[in-house]
Amino acid sequence: MNVGTAVRRARGPLAVGALAALLAGCGIRATEVPTDFGPAPSRARCSPATPEVTTQAQRGLPVQVFLLCGSSLVAVDRTVRVPEGAADSRRAVVAQGLLDELSQKPSAAEEQAGYSTRVRSGTAVSGPRSGDPEDTLRLSTAPGSLTPAGLAQIVCTFSDSAAAEGDGSVILGGPDDTRPRRYRCTDEVRSSPDAGEPPSSEVTDE
Repeated sequence: MNVGTAVRRARGPLAVGALAALLAGCGIRATEVPTDFGPAPSRARCSPATPEVTTQAQRGLPVQVFLLCGSSLVAVDRTVRVPEGAADSRRAVVAQGLLDELSQKPSAAEEQAGYSTRVRSGTAVSGPRSGDPEDTLRLSTAPGSLTPAGLAQIVCTFSDSAAAEGDGSVILGGPDDTRPRRYRCTDEVRSSPDAGEPPSSEVTDE
């Protein structure tokens, strides 16, 4: 066999071997199967980054609020400062803290992960009026005037907190004299908050 031909025939395998050795030295495993690597996502959707140090340092009541991500509601950790006080006033204070968190613009990391909110900034909440059930929370905007998703965020957030009754339901009213209603956060509401208002029922005299 001609020496030049032998060298040319060996050049391919040697080059492949050299390339494999080079990749191994760089910590990259060589592969014989062509692979199409698409653009790598910066972070998994609906998986917020670890809270910032300033947020972790805040002292208060650990809570969860429900934000929109994709077409569903997802719980996100927050901290609400609650002063000592009577149980009734404390419920309203907790509810206001939750509303404040819901109405805030999601952090840059949360926005990058796909989170958003439909709760209007400045939304306020107060305790029951005369004649209301003692667990009533009255919003500064009538519940029926809120978007279905915004109301779902509020109902699911309240129902999973100290602002709710023992059975997880929440009694909401508006700024007018309309009788408050009892709302519930269901699996359907969490999975499809834009589908319609959360299920509610009239509050019976207790």
